[in-house]
Amino acid sequence: MLFARLLKEAVRSESLALVDARGHRHILGQGDPRITLRLHDTALHRELLLNPRLAFGEAYMDGRMTVEGGGIHEVLSILTRDAHVDGPVGRLIEMLGPIARRIQQTNPLKRSRDNVAHHYDLSRQLYQLFLDRNMQYSCAYFPRPGMTLDEAQEAKMCHIAAKLLLQPGQRVLDIGCGWGGMAVFLARHAGVEVTGITLSTEQLQAARERAERCGVADRVRFELYDYREIGGRFDRIVSVGMFEHVGVPHYGRFFTRVRELLADDGVALLHSIGRSDGPGVTNAWFRKYIFPGGYSPALSEVVPEVERAGLWATDIEILRLHYAETLRHWRERFAQRRDEAKRLYDERFCRMWEFYLAGAELSFRHQGHMVFQMQLAKSIGAVPLTRDYMVETERSLADTRGLAA
Repeated sequence: MLFARLLKEAVRSESLALVDARGHRHILGQGDPRITLRLHDTALHRELLLNPRLAFGEAYMDGRMTVEGGGIHEVLSILTRDAHVDGPVGRLIEMLGPIARRIQQTNPLKRSRDNVAHHYDLSRQLYQLFLDRNMQYSCAYFPRPGMTLDEAQEAKMCHIAAKLLLQPGQRVLDIGCGWGGMAVFLARHAGVEVTGITLSTEQLQAARERAERCGVADRVRFELYDYREIGGRFDRIVSVGMFEHVGVPHYGRFFTRVRELLADDGVALLHSIGRSDGPGVTNAWFRKYIFPGGYSPALSEVVPEVERAGLWATDIEILRLHYAETLRHWRERFAQRRDEAKRLYDERFCRMWEFYLAGAELSFRHQGHMVFQMQLAKSIGAVPLTRDYMVETERSLADTRGLAA
């Protein structure tokens, strides 16, 4: 079977058994395999050979491919540890990368709204199954071992708040505010006024309810806006987990808008998934089923646009395995409440979500993905000369939240 030969390129340090749809058993890698991948449709032999990155996930979702002796996380861990599996179509896409990126990531306003609705307008109850109590759908921060997901997400918000140099009464813009957790946190613990914007109607409703419930609706408002539509001037701008949906062709416009919206002595903080190994192309399965129009950029694609917009990159921090740990928590929590997710949707959806969470986690463990936090300013003197203030403020916030070691 030709697909088995293709997989051998990826399976090196571990072992995996593949049983094709004709019942032939293939041993991949070294040693006696504990896990078996079984194909149930002969059409998969060709589909997996031509475009494995798309067909593999689809086959698992549809039940045409099943796993014995483990789960999809273990299979993907073996397949992503040593090499990529591309196939002829995947290699062609890689060759056409610059053209493909521009086509895939052109996100005018209507397409941006549609892309957001595809993922973020799913049932709120689904996300409540596996997210923390503050509904933070982005990388948590683990400054010490053994932290719970709730603790790590609060630590992330403290970490970001410290970099924003907040003062009571300041006006803050939260671009891509999600379910409102960050905006409410900043208003409650820094005494600022926050405007959160989102393109998700489901998130907008939940965010407004959160502000009312937490007693900060007089200082926090949420609106259905794109970053290209919002007006005004803000002392601080924060954007967490939204930049991945902007698209490379729009980076110039994004940072120009940040500059236009930011006060002369203002500070902005951008938190985004990135690539450590240079520009690439979004995985075909993720692009089709999870994040249409989404892309995690290399810093080499971001920094030039920051420079062209006339902004200072006053601090850049790389968070490496923090998102892998976050996704591990999400994957385990989803598994514990899988039956509830199935009642909300169906078995195929659950298999899709399992594949998504496992694949995303392993992209951070084995395939060069990371998170970067970039502090930006218009003025060279907007932030202190050293980073000491970040540590001091973060420690103070952590103490008040009971997060200190």
